Amino acid sequence: MTPLFKKFLGMNWLLVLNVTALCVFGVYAIFNASAYKESAEFAFKWKDQLRAILIGVPVFFVASLIDYKWVRWACWPLYLAGIGGLIAVLLFGVERGGNKAWLIIAGQSVQPSQFAIMSGILVLGVVFGELPRLLPVFRRPWLRILIAGMVAGVPAVMVIKEDLGSGLVWGPVFLSMMLVGSIPFRYMITLLLGVISIVPLVYVFALKPYQQARISSTWYMMTNQMDKVDLQNEAWVAKYLLIGVSTAGLEGKGPESKKVEDQASIHRTFLPHETISDFIFCVVAEEFGFRGAVLLLSGMALLLLQSVFVAFFARDQLGRLIVVGVVAMFFVHTFQNAGMNLVMLPVIGLPMPLVSHGGTFVIVCLFLMGMVQSVWVHRNISAVKKKRSVNGPRDDEDDE
Repeated sequence: MTPLFKKFLGMNWLLVLNVTALCVFGVYAIFNASAYKESAEFAFKWKDQLRAILIGVPVFFVASLIDYKWVRWACWPLYLAGIGGLIAVLLFGVERGGNKAWLIIAGQSVQPSQFAIMSGILVLGVVFGELPRLLPVFRRPWLRILIAGMVAGVPAVMVIKEDLGSGLVWGPVFLSMMLVGSIPFRYMITLLLGVISIVPLVYVFALKPYQQARISSTWYMMTNQMDKVDLQNEAWVAKYLLIGVSTAGLEGKGPESKKVEDQASIHRTFLPHETISDFIFCVVAEEFGFRGAVLLLSGMALLLLQSVFVAFFARDQLGRLIVVGVVAMFFVHTFQNAGMNLVMLPVIGLPMPLVSHGGTFVIVCLFLMGMVQSVWVHRNISAVKKKRSVNGPRDDEDDE
């Protein structure tokens, strides 16, 4: 039996099944969200999602079976490539839905911000987990925070300039990796209080008027101050999100409801084209009701809990940090996507991992889950090598 085949058999197959189920459910949800659209190109977006998944599956298995230790040296070229992609977006990017965050490469849309945060997670894992081991000077917490802040800050500012929602993901990811990266709590509390203190200044001076209006309208709708909400402008999408979810009931209206002649009863038809990405949770809730929404959130929760389980069994700090970064990213995306579709959070475009439409995002998510799987597959390699060095090779190793 070859070592590669042993790794394949040693994969966490429950995690593989969970990822597969979410991807399949996502394709089905995108089909239901886009099938009733008049545009023929939009109606077949589910095929684009399926194509991206088929590209991402080999990426997932390659990342799973190769030892994640390659991150030590490969994360820096990946990081520089991500920065280069963000610069290219600033110069040659294509604007969609008010965000200039895409590049057209060989006729395909690519979103470099997703690639940047993926490479950022790998670099932060090396900074917090490997640098203190390689050089004693990096054992000083403030020095690691400074380097990690510069590493994360440059792409974060560039992403925020292009897409506020994707840029906000950097904050929770950074704090989560600090928590696991042996940074004393006093540093984390000081940093967190500093961020909280400048939030009002960011709201007043950095956010655009329409972004401020989205935040205020969400608050007014949550507190039942509907007289202060302009339902024809900034609260238009939030209104139909709320109606679509609240009228679904326990069982939902069913996917066949799109065939009903009275389309006014299908409130997701009033949403923009982002029904297949940012508002996919509303589609699931309206079609499959409370049961479908809970099923989707339960699937995501199971995925995150399995990943946390993998983090506990990681063989070193680098593997643990990579998994924690992935969990933080997936959690923020899920929390924000479900929250804004339930009108409990402002409408900020963040897709649901593995479910929402997006070729670059799906491939990046599958790669990151492959990294989580790699941490699981290689969790006992150090112990096995140490045992072999003490006891010598086994008799059955000749077959390998």
